[in-house]
Amino acid sequence: MLPEPVDPGPVVPADVNLPEITFKAVVLSVVLAAVLAGANAYLGLFAGMTVSASIPAAVVSMAVLRFFRESNILENNIVQTAASSGEALAAGVIFTIPALLLIGHWTAFDYWQTTVISAVGGLLGVLFTIPLRRVLIVTARLRFPEGVATAEVLKVGSGTGAVPASAASGFKTLLAAAIIGGGVKLGESGMKLWAEALEGAARVGHAVFYGGINLSPALLAVGFIIGPGTALVVFLGGALGWLILLPAYSFFQGMPEGMEALAAAKAIGSARIRYVGIGAMLVGGLWTLVQLRGPLVEGVSRSFTAYRAALSPADRRPENVVSRTDYDAPVLWLFIPFALVLIPMALIYQGAVGNGVVAVVMTGLMAGTAFLFSAVAAYMAGLVGSSSNPVSGVTIATIALAALVLVPVMGSGNPAGPAAALLIGAVVCCAAAMGGDNLQDLKTGYLVGSTPWKQQIMQVVGVASAAVVIAPVLALLQAKYGIGEASADHPHPLNAPQAMLMASLASGVFGGTLPWDMVGIGATLGGVVILIDRRLQARGSAFTMPVLAVALGIYLPLKLSAAILAGGLVSAMAKRGVPEGADAGDRKGLLFAAGLVTGEALMGILLAVPIALSGFWPAIGADPFQLFAAPPLGGWPGLAILTVVALLLYRTGRASIRR
Repeated sequence: MLPEPVDPGPVVPADVNLPEITFKAVVLSVVLAAVLAGANAYLGLFAGMTVSASIPAAVVSMAVLRFFRESNILENNIVQTAASSGEALAAGVIFTIPALLLIGHWTAFDYWQTTVISAVGGLLGVLFTIPLRRVLIVTARLRFPEGVATAEVLKVGSGTGAVPASAASGFKTLLAAAIIGGGVKLGESGMKLWAEALEGAARVGHAVFYGGINLSPALLAVGFIIGPGTALVVFLGGALGWLILLPAYSFFQGMPEGMEALAAAKAIGSARIRYVGIGAMLVGGLWTLVQLRGPLVEGVSRSFTAYRAALSPADRRPENVVSRTDYDAPVLWLFIPFALVLIPMALIYQGAVGNGVVAVVMTGLMAGTAFLFSAVAAYMAGLVGSSSNPVSGVTIATIALAALVLVPVMGSGNPAGPAAALLIGAVVCCAAAMGGDNLQDLKTGYLVGSTPWKQQIMQVVGVASAAVVIAPVLALLQAKYGIGEASADHPHPLNAPQAMLMASLASGVFGGTLPWDMVGIGATLGGVVILIDRRLQARGSAFTMPVLAVALGIYLPLKLSAAILAGGLVSAMAKRGVPEGADAGDRKGLLFAAGLVTGEALMGILLAVPIALSGFWPAIGADPFQLFAAPPLGGWPGLAILTVVALLLYRTGRASIRR
């Protein structure tokens, strides 16, 4: 990540007015928000991690708008603001909404409920971060690394930075990588030329040992983007779960009868080891709240003080006394929409539980936790960035809290209980995901000189665009790949680790089936990791061990964290011998990685389209590109291709840094 530079003031001074919300910017914003929302939905269901789309959106915006006679840096910033809001909303949706299918509450994705839940959650995330902008960005001056990086890219593209304009070059890099990522996905999933992973297991005495790596360029790219430190921590969690706890459990408790080694390893990992990850995530989520209690209370207090001052008679017209670059949306924009969105959520909750009193309790609990966790996510984004923001941790805490509150009201055996907790968590997760992303974008706007209230309008536009398309995308992915548990029709489903986790947590609390012994082990390990991390920080170590990253690694299949580690190692090799911050030029390595993610994700969605069309035109077939019933050479061709992609990623990143 880029270090916080000395603030030279905004690129566009407050007394200069440039067009920001224009027709072409709005159209491009809507398209990019929808596309990036679909791409991030695929990536999140596949890998359990999402990445910020601000830099790719900024590059695409600059490449497109340069064909118009008049465009400017603030217009490009408006586009990336809306586009990144779309991808952030997708992260909130895929972490929770699929869980409603996994517990059997829905048999298919309900379009209107999915749209309303995601739109309300996203809107609350925008509204609740309006009063935090001035406190966290102007007063506290948090780092917001991705916001700073995006501002640098916008400066470069507009010619205002120290490096010559390179929007066209950056777009070509992004496009080339997207073609590669899409082509690899077509060969693996569409044509079935090779397997999606190389993996195996073996029995050694009474224990079973597992190893494997997924062959996805998108996972390689995720590791490159998050960097070697975080990638290593995630892998260490995976190694702890799959290389230590799995053999130990099978040795002491035995293995499922009648299963060969690989199937037995996966069964134990799914039924037992992942609950260790849940326990660690619960502790991590609570620890996050404890760490942020002071800054959160201070930030909220300052924001309300500022708004009370703005409502005094002397300041009744803020545009007369507040500079353009410090003018947030008026306070009525916060309270009126907030009151209105509670109505559709109360109706959805009423339909889910069939009890008006419980629906009111759920609505109040949702509103309170959404505000709290939006603020938490906003503050954490300022510290570690949006891509590393522990949204899943705060969502786990929300669902656990909601379940514990609702059990006495609804009864522990109530079949509607898990769905009620998940419906609360879905809104809060969307709000928290938006909270972190919004502050990153507003930090970018602060550095380039945008008008905050105009950015906040475009954040709502991005939310609306993503909310409209997210349900059809989820339906396509479910039809093509399956989500969660493997089946005869979908032997290699999208893992949806967060959604599986949320479903297990909600069902386990209400049904009394949660394996508390494994959760307890995870909670204990989470506490140990926190102590280790604090020790590392006290010693000033550059390497830290965020508990939520370790917990995610325990929960994810090892093959995913292994691929992510590979990407992190490529990033480390590309930056070897280069001082921190020396890659602040056109960042082609990150753009290449983002292109791999986008290309694979979009191809994954496109491959699902024939399934939907085959219902109307059976002659098309559900898999028109498939050449083989099963990969003829297993995963070896995929490993060779992934090696080539890793080399290209290394060379692109290295060449970019050396420039």
